[in-house]
Amino acid sequence: MKLWGGRFTKETNQLVHNFNASISYDQKFYKQDILGSIAHVTMLEKQGILTPEEKDAIVNGLQGILTDLENGTLEITAEHEDIHSFVEANLIERIGDPGKKLHTGRSRNDQVALDMKLYTRDEIVAINDLMKELMVVIHRVMAENIDTFMPGFTHLQKAQPVTLAHHFGAYFEMFRRDRSRLRDIYDRMNYCPLGAGALAGTTYPLDREYTASLLKFDGPTFNSMDSVSDRDYLIELLSALSTIMMHMSRFCEEIILWNSNEYRFVEIDDSYSTGSSIMPQKKNPDIAELVRGKTGRVYGALISLLTTMKGIPLAYNKDMQEDKELTFDAIDTVKGCLALFTGMIDTMKFNKDIMEDSAKHGFTNATDAADYLVNHGVPFRDAHGIIGQLVLLCIDKGIPLDELPLEEYKKISPVFEEDIYEAISMKTCVEKRNTIGAPGQEAMKQVIAANARYLEES
Repeated sequence: MKLWGGRFTKETNQLVHNFNASISYDQKFYKQDILGSIAHVTMLEKQGILTPEEKDAIVNGLQGILTDLENGTLEITAEHEDIHSFVEANLIERIGDPGKKLHTGRSRNDQVALDMKLYTRDEIVAINDLMKELMVVIHRVMAENIDTFMPGFTHLQKAQPVTLAHHFGAYFEMFRRDRSRLRDIYDRMNYCPLGAGALAGTTYPLDREYTASLLKFDGPTFNSMDSVSDRDYLIELLSALSTIMMHMSRFCEEIILWNSNEYRFVEIDDSYSTGSSIMPQKKNPDIAELVRGKTGRVYGALISLLTTMKGIPLAYNKDMQEDKELTFDAIDTVKGCLALFTGMIDTMKFNKDIMEDSAKHGFTNATDAADYLVNHGVPFRDAHGIIGQLVLLCIDKGIPLDELPLEEYKKISPVFEEDIYEAISMKTCVEKRNTIGAPGQEAMKQVIAANARYLEES
């Protein structure tokens, strides 16, 4: 049954039907379609447009369809053009003529706009919850590793010593911003388009504020043309999802490096790794690589929807049907990546001794050695040159700065004394950096406490 067949005298060509149909993917929001319809007929009865008996019959019929869909006794079939047609046809089949009044005072345009908003709103909550689970794991790693020393990098070169807690804390901040963006999108999109009709409202005396309240929106949308042609919230969501994936991809890139034989900073659990079909020694970081790879898939959805929307005049156009598959796929991709990434991080083992040894052999304490000289009256530019000579000497000997004998230090500068070793120890280098946001233990304790409060409140 087509909702628009009265004007036409010929059946739609089957290829045209298949090309036009959306039920293969918009069936995903069958629940939202039914709940939106229940709210709509509840409002119609309140306004005297439906009788109480008609409303009750429709609501009971819709609830029966929802129950049957969820328990598997009713199957969504392809002969219907979209999920709206499927639900309405089944309703009429079950309750007869009252079902034909379901569509009073609305268009498929505002109906699909509502369904998509309800679905997107639910998915934002689900993604936000998954992100919180990831941040709880990151928080645990931070709390357990405030004195796990490792090299910090710039240009992928070892730069200065930090801690594993500090390094993970950078990603905690990224994901905190991601969750903030999701909340912003939720608040901005949370206005109900139902009642906008095809584009110019309706002559029926609808109570749009009441419908919006039933569906837990902040209110109705204020322009009926914009209501049915707005996809900004999906573009915003795909942008936010792309940023989430970018952050996970950066993290994955580091884990892939840390898991390599050259670094050996981490060991990924067997349950999140795979082997090689030909090389028995291999243990591959496949989950990290797949998350990194799937990032481009989410980027593609964003660019595709932006391209679709860029030339569309007001109001609704069929092009907009392309929003659904893109958004559904991006949401499913991000949710799957978040769940697997969280499990991988949660089960990963850290080789703390190797991390600290890497920081030492990377001369990450060279800046602190220069500061030692400055604190003993040597001009910084001279100190910089002196430490450069010492680093070259250590490279030649294959040892870190803290293993170089004191007499070698004194050959280059008599200013050095025995306390140089304390000054350049990893612990000292990190611990004296205690401004908020730095890796020092006291600073990190403050940040970890603040993060704990954030997780408890959000």
